[in-house]
Amino acid sequence: MDKDSRNKKLKQLYNVTKEFARIFLVWLGVLLILSVFEVLFNGFTHEFPEHIFNIIALSLFKGLVFWLKWLWLEYLLFVIIYFVSKKAAVVISYVLIFLLAIIQLLLINYFNASLLPLGGDLYGYSIADIKQTVGASGSLNIWIILGFLLLLAGLIFALKFFPKRINVSGKIALIFPVISFLLLLINVNSIGSTAFQSDFANNLVVNKSDYFFSASYDYFFPPTEELDIYSDSYIADYESGNSSLVNFEYVNESEYPFLHQEQTSDVLTPFMNPGKTPPNIVFILVEGLGRAFTNEGAYLGNFTPFIDSLANKSLYWKNFLSEGGRTFAVLPSLMGSLPFAKNGFLELNDKMPDHLSLYSLLKHNNYRSSFYYGGDSKFDNMKTFLQKNAVDEIRDGASFPNGYTKLPVQNGFTWGYADDQLFDYFLNTRSQLPQKPELSVVLTVATHNPFLINNQDKYLKLFENRMSQLNFSEEQKATYRNYKLQYSSILYTDEALRNFFFKYQKRSDYTNTIFVITGDHRMPEIPMNNKIDRYHVPLIIFSPMLKRTAQMESVSTHFDITPSILAYLKTNYKLKIPSQSSWMGTGLDTARNFRNIHQYPIIQTKTDMIDFVMGEYHLNGNTLFKLDNNMQEVAIEDEEVLNQIKNKFENFKKRNNKITNGAKIWPDSLIRNYSILKK
Repeated sequence: MDKDSRNKKLKQLYNVTKEFARIFLVWLGVLLILSVFEVLFNGFTHEFPEHIFNIIALSLFKGLVFWLKWLWLEYLLFVIIYFVSKKAAVVISYVLIFLLAIIQLLLINYFNASLLPLGGDLYGYSIADIKQTVGASGSLNIWIILGFLLLLAGLIFALKFFPKRINVSGKIALIFPVISFLLLLINVNSIGSTAFQSDFANNLVVNKSDYFFSASYDYFFPPTEELDIYSDSYIADYESGNSSLVNFEYVNESEYPFLHQEQTSDVLTPFMNPGKTPPNIVFILVEGLGRAFTNEGAYLGNFTPFIDSLANKSLYWKNFLSEGGRTFAVLPSLMGSLPFAKNGFLELNDKMPDHLSLYSLLKHNNYRSSFYYGGDSKFDNMKTFLQKNAVDEIRDGASFPNGYTKLPVQNGFTWGYADDQLFDYFLNTRSQLPQKPELSVVLTVATHNPFLINNQDKYLKLFENRMSQLNFSEEQKATYRNYKLQYSSILYTDEALRNFFFKYQKRSDYTNTIFVITGDHRMPEIPMNNKIDRYHVPLIIFSPMLKRTAQMESVSTHFDITPSILAYLKTNYKLKIPSQSSWMGTGLDTARNFRNIHQYPIIQTKTDMIDFVMGEYHLNGNTLFKLDNNMQEVAIEDEEVLNQIKNKFENFKKRNNKITNGAKIWPDSLIRNYSILKK
C-alpha cells in the first residue's frame, strides 16, 4: 500500500471515529444526567445521605466507567457496519442508545423501589414470579411511564441536535476506545465500593446498568475460583474471640458432601420445664422483620412494642442472622438446615434431592405438620418443598374460605390475605385437643412491598405516635415519613401478633406449646446501614414452659434452629433421630456475651452467594468486615484472616457444587428409615 492510499485509509478511519465519538458522547451526557437524576430521585423519595456532593461525584465517575467499559466493542461494531453502510451504523447506534437508556431508567426505578441493585437474581425467578412481584409492588405506574416518554423525547432531541455540534478531532476521538480497551486490564468495579459508611449510599452510587450487565455475565459465564490448597490446611481451627469455631468431621465427602456425625448439644433444656407429652411447636416467620427496627437497641428505633415485650419473656437472640436476603432461603435453611445448591435449594423444584428436615423427622416421631401462608405457596417453589417433606396440611391463599380479607389490590395484584386474617385462620382451623403433637409454620406477607394494608390510616397515626414516643426530632420525623408505609405495616403486623398471642392464651394447648418467632430477612426497602444488616433478624423462643428467660449476644443463624430443637426433643421426649446428619448448622449458641462460634455462607439472592460469616468476621465479595456486639461492622484489611475465610468459603462452594451436580445430601438408608414418603 502506497503512502497516499495509507493516508486515505487513515483519514477514513479518523472520519468514522469522529462520527462515532459525536454520537456516543451524547450517550455519555445522557448517562451522566441519569446518574445525577438517580441521586436526586432517591434523595427526594427516600433521603439524602451524608456527603451528597461526594456521592454525586462518585456516581458520575461510575457512569463514566460504565460508558468507557463497553466503548471498545461499540466502536469496533460501529466501524465494521459504517464501512458497509454509514446510515445503518448511525441508526443502529441510535437504537442501541435508546435501549441502553431505557434499561438504565428501569434499573434506577427498580433500585428506588427495592433499594437493592438488580443483578443476576432476575434469572432466578420464573415469569409468573416476576409478574407477581412487579404487579404487587406497583413499581410500574403512570409516573414511570411518563418518565420513559420524557426520556425518549429527550433522547430524540439530543441525538438530532447535538452530534452535529460536537467538534472533536479524529486523534482525540480515537483515545476513547483505546482507554476503553485498556480498562479490560484493570479491575475498576471495586473502586469506591465501600467509600461511604451507609450501605444505602454505597449502593446508590453504583451504576445500575454496569451492575446488571456484569452480574448477568457472571451468571451465564460464572468465574472459576481455585482453592488455595496451601492455606486450606491452616483453617481447620480458627480462634475467634474467646471461643473456637465448631467444625464438622465429615464421614463420606465423596458421596455425601455434608454428612457428619450428629453432635448438636442440647442447649434449650436448662431453660425449660418439659411437659409429659411432646410440645406443639409453632414457627412464626415474619416477612422482612429486621433487627434494625425491632426491639430495644434497634438503631432505627423500636417499632415493634409487642414483639419487644415478648422478647423480654423469652429466650432472645439479638444478634441472629437469616441465611438469605430474600424469602426463598428461609424454609430450607430454617426447617432443613440445607445447603443452597446453585440458585437456592427451592429453585431445584421437583429435582430437590431427598433430604430430611424438622418436618420429616417430627412426622416420623408421630407429629402432625402444617404450613400457613396468606399468599401463593407455589411462589419460590415452597409448595414443592413442603410436599417433599410430607407436610399434612398446606394452607395458602387458595384455601381460605369466604369471610377472610385480603390485602389491598394494586395494579390488579395482591400478595394475599392480611396477617391478622392469616392468624385467625390458623387459630380457627387448629384443634385445641389434637390427637398428635403438632408442628406448624406460619409465614406472614403484609410487611412486603407495596406495604399496603387495610385500615392504613389507623397505622399511619400509630406510626406518628410511635415517633413521638421515641422522641424523634422534627427533622428525623420528616425523613422517616419517606417510609411511612413500611413502618405502618410493621406496626400493623406487631399488633396482629399481639392479638394472636392474646387469643392463643385462651386455648387449652397453649401451656404445651413452644413458639419460635424470627424474620425471613431484613426489609430492604428501608435503607440499610451495612452489608450484614440485610440478614440481621431477631430470634425469639417463647413458651409457657420456660422456667427462665435470657438474652443472648452470641451469633447464630437459621441453620442452627432445627438441630437445636431436635436435640431438645431427643433429650426430653426420646425422639428417634439419626446418629448422622447433613445439617449445615451446629446448633444455637446460648452464650450471653458476644461471640460467634459458627462459620456459615449466606446467600444474598438466588444468583449471588457472596457472603460468609466466620467468627467475628464477615466476608462480602472481596471486602472483609469485623463485627461488633451490635452487629455493626467496619471494613478492615487483614490478609491472613481474609485468606482463611476465602478458603473456608471456597471449601463450602466445592461441597455445594457437588449437590448441584447430583450428589446426595443424606444416605438412602437414612431417608428410608426416617422419611414417611420413602417407607
